[in-house]
Amino acid sequence: MLKGYDFKAGKNPYKQFKTKELGERLSRAQRLINNLNIPVLIIVDGWESSGKGFVIKDLVKELNPKHFKVSVFENPTEDENKRPFLWRFWNKLPKKGDIAIYDRSFYFNVFNDLSLTGEALDKDIRDISSIEKLLLDDDTIIIKFFLHQKEKTQQKRIDKLKEDEDRSFMISERDEEQYENYGDYLNHFDTVLNKSDFTFSKWHVVSSENKKDASDNILGMTIDLIHEGIDRIMGMKNGGLRKELRDYSPQEKPLEKVNLKLELDDEEYDKLKDDLQMEAQRLSFRLYTNGIPTVMVFEGVDASGKGGAIERLTREMDPRGYEVLTTAAPSEDEKAHHYLWRFYKDFPQKGDMKIFDRSWYGRVMVERVEQFADMEEWDRAYNEINEMEQHLHNFNTLILKFFIYIDKEEQLRRFKSRETEPDKVFKLTDEDWRNREKWTDYIEAMNEMLVRTDTDYAPWTIVEGQQKKYARIKVLQTFIEQAGKILDETT
Repeated sequence: MLKGYDFKAGKNPYKQFKTKELGERLSRAQRLINNLNIPVLIIVDGWESSGKGFVIKDLVKELNPKHFKVSVFENPTEDENKRPFLWRFWNKLPKKGDIAIYDRSFYFNVFNDLSLTGEALDKDIRDISSIEKLLLDDDTIIIKFFLHQKEKTQQKRIDKLKEDEDRSFMISERDEEQYENYGDYLNHFDTVLNKSDFTFSKWHVVSSENKKDASDNILGMTIDLIHEGIDRIMGMKNGGLRKELRDYSPQEKPLEKVNLKLELDDEEYDKLKDDLQMEAQRLSFRLYTNGIPTVMVFEGVDASGKGGAIERLTREMDPRGYEVLTTAAPSEDEKAHHYLWRFYKDFPQKGDMKIFDRSWYGRVMVERVEQFADMEEWDRAYNEINEMEQHLHNFNTLILKFFIYIDKEEQLRRFKSRETEPDKVFKLTDEDWRNREKWTDYIEAMNEMLVRTDTDYAPWTIVEGQQKKYARIKVLQTFIEQAGKILDETT
C-alpha cells in the first residue's frame, strides 16, 4: 500500500470546499449518527511527525464536544502492560451515538516493533481483526487513516520542531528512530497495512506532504464514509442483510449426560474440604507471585449453588488477591456500548483473580431466551466470546468456566426451601419463577452454549450440582488441577 505510493495522486479532491465548510458538514453528520445511536471509531495513524495532531484538530473543530472523545495511545503504561494489549482500547470505545478518535490505536505495537514478524505479527493482527469485526457487526462505523510522507519531508519536520523552543518537546525517540531507519519502517508499515486491510475495515492512505490538503482529505472522506456506513447499517436494519435463518443445527446435548446421582457423605466431604481449601490458597499465592491472571466464570440454572461453590473455593484465599463480580442487568451506560465492554474493563491484571458470578454468557442464555438480543446478535456471540477468550489465553490467563447443573425437581425444592428460610428468602425473586416457566428454552440455550464455546484454551467444566457438597469439592479439585497445570507450563 505504501510501496510505489503516488504522492501526486494524493492531491486534495475536496479543494472546492473550505476547511470550515467541511467541518460544518461533518458536524451535521455527527448530529445524524447521534440521533441514530450509531457509534463511530476513527483511527488516525501514520508516520511520526506526519501531522496527526494537525489533522485531528481540524477534524474535531466544528464537532459537539459532548459527543466525541480523542484518545492518544503512546507506549503502554506500567498498569496497561499488566493487562491484555486490547484492554486499554476497549476502555476507550465509543458508546452509541458518539465518535471516538484514536491518535494511534491498537496498531501501535504492530507498527512500532520492527522485530514483530511471522506468526507473532499474524497473531496480533488476528486479535485486532476480531475486535474490528465484532464492532462492525455491532453497527459501529470504523474509519482507518494512515498518514504517509516522504523521507525528506519527515526530516524537514523534525528539524523544524527542533528549532522551535516551544515545540521541541514533541520530538520523541520514535521520530528519530523512524527517520534513521525510514526504509525498514516503510517495508514494515507496508506489511502491516496489507495484512490488516480487511474487507470490512479498509485502510485509507493519505498523503501528508501538505498538511492542509491531508486535513481536508480526511475531513471529506470521513463525511463520505460516515454516510456510507449509515446506509449500510440502515439497510441491514431494514432487512437487507440480516439473517432470518440460522445455519446451526443442534448437536450433542451435554446436560442430558450429566449424572446427578453423584454425591459425598458428610465424613468424606469434611475430610476433603479443608485440605483442598488450603491447597487452593497455596496455588492462588503462586499464581499471584508468577504474574498469572485468572478469570473464573460460574454459570448454571437458577438455585444451582454458584454462590456457595464460590464461597468454599475462596474460603482460605487472601481476599486482597481476588474479586467476585456479580453480573446483573446492564446499566444504561453499559447498554450504550458493545455488550462485552463492561466485562473487558473488569478483566484482571497479571497475578489478580476475577471471579464472575454470571458473565458474558448471558448474551446466549438470558438475552436469547428473553429476546433482549435478536437472533443474529446472539448467534454471532458464540464466535465473539471464543475470540475474546482466545485473546485472554494469549495473555497467559488461566480461564476456568464452571456450569453447575441441577434438574427441574431439585430447583423447585430449593425455591420452596428459600421461601421458608429467613436467611435465603432474599435470593428468590419473581424473575426466578418466570425463568422456571421457560425451563425447556433455557436448557436448549445452555446445551448450545456448552457445545459452541467449549474450546481447548477455555473448556467448560460441567459440575453435577444435585448435591451441593459434591459440587463444591469438584470445583475445588478442578481449580487445583488447572492452576497446577498452568504453573507447571509457565514456571
